[in-house]
This record gives sequence, structure tokens and C-alpha cells, in this order.
Amino acid sequence: MSFKKENEFQNITNDILNNSIFSDLKDELHHGISRYQHCLRVAKGTYYITKKLNMDYERATRAALLHDFYKDVDTVNYTTKETFKIHPDIALLNAKKYFDLDYKQENIIASHMFPVCKTLPKYKEAWITSLVDKGVAIYEMYRFKASLVMGIWILFIFNIISIQR
Repeated sequence: MSFKKENEFQNITNDILNNSIFSDLKDELHHGISRYQHCLRVAKGTYYITKKLNMDYERATRAALLHDFYKDVDTVNYTTKETFKIHPDIALLNAKKYFDLDYKQENIIASHMFPVCKTLPKYKEAWITSLVDKGVAIYEMYRFKASLVMGIWILFIFNIISIQR
């Protein structure tokens, strides 16, 4: 991203990135990296695409940054499958606690897991955020989580071999 675009991105998202509750996502593991890093990747991708297409990039970028604004403790009473479906609603509730959102931003956050969740994306920006999230998640799962799991298995096998000797 160019310096000008990076500066504009920072101006759009600065209050969110500096929010102490949102910053706690740095400690939440998600796809092999932090949930904070994941949200940042989705927001930057959404910013770039929606700006290029002359869409409502400011609101889309902010909503994309908040799309996974939840902590693991928020989902402790749910199974993994249930969390997969309902975390957009939890993220929306958390986002509304700390930031002013309009209907478009609420829809972007609530629908980012469509078709897994029931909320239909009603705006082009919501469809883009959903697609960017899926692309980023696939990349992160392949790039970070797969290597993390492989590393754990290699250490496990190495320990088993060492114990056998």
C-alpha cells in the first residue's frame, strides 16, 4: 500500500485500532495469527477493493475491521460449530458498544459469514467484505495455521523418538 493510502487507512481506522478493548484481540489466536492481525488484513483488503471501485470505502473499511470483534471468552458457552455461525452477531454487539455504526456497517459485520450465518449481505460493500474475509482466512489457514500444526506434530514426533532412546 502506498504511503498516501496507508495514511488514509490509518485516518479511517485510528480510533478503532487505538481502542483498548479492540487491541485485546492481539492476544486472541485466529487462523494461526492474532484476531487483530486477521481483522486488519480483511480491513486493508476491503479498503483497497472498495476504494478502487469507487464505493463507500470508509464505512466498509471500518466495518471490515470490526467484523471479528469478539474474544474467545464471548463464545465459551458455544460449540465450535455454533461459534462459527453466531460470532458475527457477537462481533456486531461488541462493535455497537464502542463505536457508532450505521445500518450498512451493521449489515457488513452481521453478514460476513454468509451463507453460514442467516444474515444476507444487502450492500456491495458487504459482499466484498465477506469475500475478502474468506480469501484472507484461506490464506491464513494455509500460510500460518498449517505450518503451526505441522510444527507441533514434528515436535511431538521428535519427543516420542527421543523418549524411545
